[in-house]
Amino acid sequence: MIVLGITGGIGSGKTTVSEMFSSIGVPVYNADIEAKKIMESSESVKAKICSKFGDRAYVNGNLNKNFISEKIFKNKSLLNDINKIVHPEVYSHFSEWQSSLNSLYVVKEVAILFELKTENQFNFILTVTAPEKIRIQRIIKRDGKSKELVLSIIDNQSKDSEKIKKSDFVIVNICKQKTLKNVYDIHEKIINSIVKK
Repeated sequence: MIVLGITGGIGSGKTTVSEMFSSIGVPVYNADIEAKKIMESSESVKAKICSKFGDRAYVNGNLNKNFISEKIFKNKSLLNDINKIVHPEVYSHFSEWQSSLNSLYVVKEVAILFELKTENQFNFILTVTAPEKIRIQRIIKRDGKSKELVLSIIDNQSKDSEKIKKSDFVIVNICKQKTLKNVYDIHEKIINSIVKK
């Protein structure tokens, strides 16, 4: 089964694009959402996170997202540590999900696809971009984060120019109608590549 990886920096609109694929019938797996579920449901993952971050990592059994965010975005080594704990579990969960489907292709949305060096897990990669100023405004409006924290998150993600070089498709997500047209075009190209096989 063909896998299209969707990535892009925070605030670029990856999830908006994923939802557009979902609306035309393509199964979508959101790795960030599933990672958070795993961090709250898997006892072995919880134990590893607590041993790395201490008891403040969880409050009443729920992940203390603000505490973790502040720690990992100021310390790349801790960011790598949490990725090593969580992402192998996400990969296993995705494989199970994928094998339960009967679809020509699926979408896997992964914010840090290139940072995790997982390019070889995808048949196609789509990078979603938007001007930094727009991304910052979107995140402040959506999450209520400070501009300083948003900029530190952006600094921890690889640059759009690097992602674009390694991608099969790129969507500049500013105008919703244009983005939807791009999604239809990419969908058609993927379907045609499968039919030709």
